[in-house]
Amino acid sequence: MFKRLKEDIDNIFENDPAARSVLEVVLTYSGLHATWSHRIAHWFYKRKFFFIARAISQISKFFTGIEIHPGAKIGRRFFIDHGTGVVIGETCEIGDNVILYQGVTLGGTGKEKGKRHPTLKDNVLVASGAKVLGSITIGENSKVGAGSVVLKDVPPNATVVGIPGKVVIQDGVKTTDKKLDHQNIPDPIQDRFEKLEKKIEELQLQLLESQKER
Repeated sequence: MFKRLKEDIDNIFENDPAARSVLEVVLTYSGLHATWSHRIAHWFYKRKFFFIARAISQISKFFTGIEIHPGAKIGRRFFIDHGTGVVIGETCEIGDNVILYQGVTLGGTGKEKGKRHPTLKDNVLVASGAKVLGSITIGENSKVGAGSVVLKDVPPNATVVGIPGKVVIQDGVKTTDKKLDHQNIPDPIQDRFEKLEKKIEELQLQLLESQKER
């Protein structure tokens, strides 16, 4: 047990350059507190002490701002950076060396039963505010850009951005001319407005031409 606790602390030093001391990490890192609380809650959940498990998760949510359902399965060296607003659903499965940033949701898409939350394979990174929804799989070594909404499976070694999320890099090769620039994430609403504006201009020109012919 102590080996795992030390591993969690060492993992924070590896991923967060702001970490200065073990005491600081243990006492002030809400992501670490949420992870440790989840392990306790998950232990009770597996033994069907559902109320106790849920109570622990809710107490943890109150103090950390991070909601992890006790049924979620989380691997080793899991790191939540900052963490406020992170939500992880009951049937989520998270591999080793996964990093989540603040505001990430690993949720469902409705009232479906069974496996209804995402699976994140090893070495996945999900950036701030991203939403990964439904019983989908994010492949090994993949990244989800900030603010993205992912509704379909993501292959290994890929980078996904946008709403809905689209693969822009896979195996180091760009699949689109769009870069993983969080200031220039694809905006389908803006794209639609631009198309409508262009169409209106075309109609206006046609109307003017028809008036001239008269």
